Amino acid sequence: MRAFFRRATALAAFVSLLWAVQVVNWLFGYGFNPAFGLIPRHVSGLDGIIAMPLLHASFAHLMANTPPLLVMGGLLVATATRALLAVNAVVIGLGGGLVWLFGSSAIHIGASGLIFGWFGFLVARGLVDRSPITLGAALLVGVLYGSILWGVLPGQPGVSWEAHLFGAIAGAAAALLIRTHVHAPRLGDVNRD
Repeated sequence: MRAFFRRATALAAFVSLLWAVQVVNWLFGYGFNPAFGLIPRHVSGLDGIIAMPLLHASFAHLMANTPPLLVMGGLLVATATRALLAVNAVVIGLGGGLVWLFGSSAIHIGASGLIFGWFGFLVARGLVDRSPITLGAALLVGVLYGSILWGVLPGQPGVSWEAHLFGAIAGAAAALLIRTHVHAPRLGDVNRD
């Protein structure tokens, strides 16, 4: 239970960090966005692979991303106990790398690529693992946020559909590559007959 609270605290700290970065970015006239946003196929935009989820275009942009970050992040905290860092590394690294390689010529910012990555991971992991808990998490995410899948299609100006698409692909890849059985025994646990 202590580990769960530690992971939940880390999620709350991450969301708080996003809001702190947003305030500072706003105070500096959103100068962080061109400086640290992901710019496809530009060496200067490579740092955006990591920085992109931290930056937002406005308070409304971050406000729209906060509830799904908390809901899907909460499901990850509760069910992906030993793999959170690995899952996030794949979602951010692979998803961001694909945006850098194939994204449109724009500055890509926002945590929605991470959100789509968590969505892809939670749904795909439910199908791969097929435990009642992971299937339940997949179903809950599908019911609450299934409509976000329209966001992987181009069409809305100023929205990085590429970050959405590649985030979802990276999340599904993480579910296939990283086994996160909810009830996997801890090291040192002894099975007795």
